Amino acid sequence: MILAGTFAVLLFLILVVGDWLYFVQLSPDAGRYGCTIARAQERVAEVTLDQLQGRFDPNGVLVLPHGMARYFPDVRRIVIRPKYRLFSTGFRTAWPLKGAIELAPEATGFRVLYFKRIPWSSAIITMIWFLLVGLGTIGFVVSFLVQGGLASLGGVLLGIGVIALGLLVLAFGLLTITIAYRLEDSRLTQVYRELQSALAWSKTPG
Repeated sequence: MILAGTFAVLLFLILVVGDWLYFVQLSPDAGRYGCTIARAQERVAEVTLDQLQGRFDPNGVLVLPHGMARYFPDVRRIVIRPKYRLFSTGFRTAWPLKGAIELAPEATGFRVLYFKRIPWSSAIITMIWFLLVGLGTIGFVVSFLVQGGLASLGGVLLGIGVIALGLLVLAFGLLTITIAYRLEDSRLTQVYRELQSALAWSKTPG
């Protein structure tokens, strides 16, 4: 039993690490990998795709002050991600973001479809955690009521305490995710703006 549990934990860790390693790759397929949590659309009129490609190196890589970008002309996709440095404010949270920019040529310029994604493991684990806490709290309340837990003052206080604890845990989780998302989003937005500046394009709504 212990051996099976240890194997399950190791397999879980391997899957999570593998998911993250594939997620951060700057490859055309990995650019589409991950859970999409935001998207935007805009138009670029003053730059053509040929001019854009000329601003990347022969491998399609463009090093930015706070991140990296790679262009894949065959699929008209740019993948961007922030840099993470040890022992600095650039630590990685459990919800890292990367951007995938799909380019659609038009008569003048091109249209940009911008996607923000997180690893599937981060999205799935977060969802499972909230479900466990939420359903666990609801299950306790239902079971408590069925068993007549409100028949005494002590039972009422116990029920209120458990509900309050469950809500507190949920609120703390939401706060953690909100702070992490804002931190990661600010990093990715900074890289995206640096990319716009390096490629000399300015967006127009559309």
